[in-house]
Amino acid sequence: MISIVPESPSHLAAREALLDAAFGPSRFAKTCERLREDRQPAEGLAFAMQDGDRLVGTLRLWNVSAGPGRPALLLGPLAIDASRRSHGLGRALMEHSLAAAASLGHGAVLLVGDAPYYARFGFSQEKAGRLWLPGPYERERFLGLDLVDGMLEGASGLVNPTGRFVETPVAWPLAA
Repeated sequence: MISIVPESPSHLAAREALLDAAFGPSRFAKTCERLREDRQPAEGLAFAMQDGDRLVGTLRLWNVSAGPGRPALLLGPLAIDASRRSHGLGRALMEHSLAAAASLGHGAVLLVGDAPYYARFGFSQEKAGRLWLPGPYERERFLGLDLVDGMLEGASGLVNPTGRFVETPVAWPLAA
């Protein structure tokens, strides 16, 4: 039975293994990782997808600014266990996460990802068009979504992390 639950410390090791399998060690060098580094996910917006006791998916959202004084969320990474892909689990996790973000009053979400995949959820390049990230990224993969109509209208400038710091930073990669 598949369930989506709030992420807990008990998910950490399985989550890191899932992300390693999905993205490899190069994930730590990505610009979006700089925005997540030493930060906690946005309150109530870190999710684990389980099949029984087995972690099969993960998604977190992070507090950022979409230019000066404009709060937003950064989505990612989204990962689904390779043996479970193409079964709609990514869609279910995305829909759950976006609905949770909207219910908590968040107005906009940014991400760097596959534009054709994320377009089905309403993400577009145009919404992030006048924003930029603090490091290298593929411009065509930088996407935005208004959870509240017009939240990214006129947004421009550098995207910066705004979330709470992790009290005790985790050394990457995690020791076994």
